[in-house]
Amino acid sequence: MMDAAAIAAPARLRVSPRIARGLKGALGVALLLVAWQVSVPLVGMSAYFYPAPSDVWAAFVDLCRKGILPVYIVDSLARYGVGVGAGVLLGIVFGMLIGLSRRVSLALSPLLNFMFAIVEVAWIPIFVVWFGYGIKTIVLALVYVVFFPVLYNTVLSVRTAPQVLANAVRSLGGSRVDVVRYVILPSALPGMITGLRLAAGFAFRGLVFAEMVAAKTGVGYLIFDGAQTQQTSRTIVGMILMGLMWLAIDQFYLRPFERATVQRWGLTVDAADRT
Repeated sequence: MMDAAAIAAPARLRVSPRIARGLKGALGVALLLVAWQVSVPLVGMSAYFYPAPSDVWAAFVDLCRKGILPVYIVDSLARYGVGVGAGVLLGIVFGMLIGLSRRVSLALSPLLNFMFAIVEVAWIPIFVVWFGYGIKTIVLALVYVVFFPVLYNTVLSVRTAPQVLANAVRSLGGSRVDVVRYVILPSALPGMITGLRLAAGFAFRGLVFAEMVAAKTGVGYLIFDGAQTQQTSRTIVGMILMGLMWLAIDQFYLRPFERATVQRWGLTVDAADRT
């Protein structure tokens, strides 16, 4: 017979840790918006210097109503996807080719470190001179900023692959291709993912800067144009979109890719999954 107290007690709602974190994050954002709105009359500045959340919302609605915002978002994401995809592919291919040869990696190491230190911001004016304003300059800047972190981490990961496992595969009659497939690639994958994560973040910031300089559409251009035309609310809309777009990229692309690769094989654990 069931205990009467157990029957009378209401069933506790079980909330997953992921949902709980989302609710806490939403609460934090709501508190920030309330504090921002309350601070506007206390600061006493005009909307040009210190717009209220209501002003930013009105600018957001206006941009959506005119069809500007959807076009800018699609353009930015398309440029980002093409630049990151090409940079990652080139970085992994050349990283593998360089890393598999000790002599080549030693010979090119100073040059790679030198080029890695030159950020894409320094190259954008040169790209503008060579290719003019437009998508070519933006995509080339993204390819550059993605290529070197992925290349560097790939070379390092390939060079530090366990030699004892490679020797074991050779002793069992495995070819060089087998060594690459069964030893080097699995051991180098976490380093490649690390390079990809770094490059993805660098590329997103590079995208915004490149659009400020060489584009007439995109989130970066929205931020720059809003400041130039003294429409600060539009600039803040662009800044908020930057954060939201990066959260979406991280949540729906980078994290699932990690779970499908290195986390699936137990090589690393997402910090958010520890709690």
